Amino acid sequence: MQGVIRYFYVFRPVWAVLLALFVGSGLILLAGVSPIAAYGELFKGAFLDYWGLAGTLVKTSPILLAGLAVILPLRAGLLNIGAEGQIYMGGLFSAMAALLLPEMNPWVHVPICILAGALGGGIWGLIPGYLKAYHGMNEVILTILMNFVAINIVSYVAGGPMMQEGAPYPYSEEISEGLWLPWIMPSTDAHAGVIIGVALAMILFFVLRYSTIGFALDMIGKNATAATYAGVPVKPYVVGVMFAAGAIGGLAGTFEVLGLKYRLYHHFSPGYGFDGIVVAFLATVNPLLAPLAAFFLAGLKAGALVMQRVVGLESTVIEAIQGLVIIFVAASLGLKYDAQKWAARLMRRRKRLDAELGDTFQPKVGGDEI
Repeated sequence: MQGVIRYFYVFRPVWAVLLALFVGSGLILLAGVSPIAAYGELFKGAFLDYWGLAGTLVKTSPILLAGLAVILPLRAGLLNIGAEGQIYMGGLFSAMAALLLPEMNPWVHVPICILAGALGGGIWGLIPGYLKAYHGMNEVILTILMNFVAINIVSYVAGGPMMQEGAPYPYSEEISEGLWLPWIMPSTDAHAGVIIGVALAMILFFVLRYSTIGFALDMIGKNATAATYAGVPVKPYVVGVMFAAGAIGGLAGTFEVLGLKYRLYHHFSPGYGFDGIVVAFLATVNPLLAPLAAFFLAGLKAGALVMQRVVGLESTVIEAIQGLVIIFVAASLGLKYDAQKWAARLMRRRKRLDAELGDTFQPKVGGDEI
């Protein structure tokens, strides 16, 4: 029995999503639309249609990488809210490497652009990491504020020094076609960034699970003081993990520029960095589950457009359903499985049932005898 209860707790984010969709069906009914028809179009448009699946994969890449950028520092007890800013800085650095460096072999130039994007995001993660480690400043406030700084820097660059001449909107010159990421689905925008993201999630899982680095990060996350007494260099680890998280977030922006936009646009990210926070909690801070969580969340976003177009559902209702998913998943993470508590509860229930059965089948004393 305890095994069933334990597995129920393991899959609590799944139950939370199902419950959120059930509650969301009430909102759909209030809008005068059949929930079955609406959800049918959503999942069909996101996962069963060729073009819809491609759109889902396009969104999966930045959402997954943003999720990993949140998961990694969470293992060390740090909450990185700055993935959005790291995405912007990654896009900026990769675009600068693509447009400002002299022409060279794509096999050399593309890795340079990717490394430049990772460096840009890493720097944007290193700054709050250093201030947290050596000056005790709150990383949540720092990363939130640095989002706005990064967004405005990119807006200035895309609309100023790097803006294409005569462009009607703030964006840069187009990146050379030789630097574009390869497509994974012909005639679509789905690019190799999602494959790199999945590979990175698997690498991150093994590093956190089986390496001394992962063990040290877990120690810091559980008790930084105890980790210090155990000889773990806490401050360098904090700086390093925030740099690594920023680099992963920077890759999300890099792949948006090299794989989808092919330019540096003003406001090119629609909030993927904040979606990464949802992915981290939906995946229960497990990098191996992050691709599934990102794929599901990307499907909600891609399928919502189809649902809005086919069944005529307002976009506000769709956003409310996405918000319900976030709320229910966050609430589900507060439910913790306590083996001793459940064992005691089941034992009390068994004793009570045994007592009731004993009273039922016990022969009466002093009754009529033949």
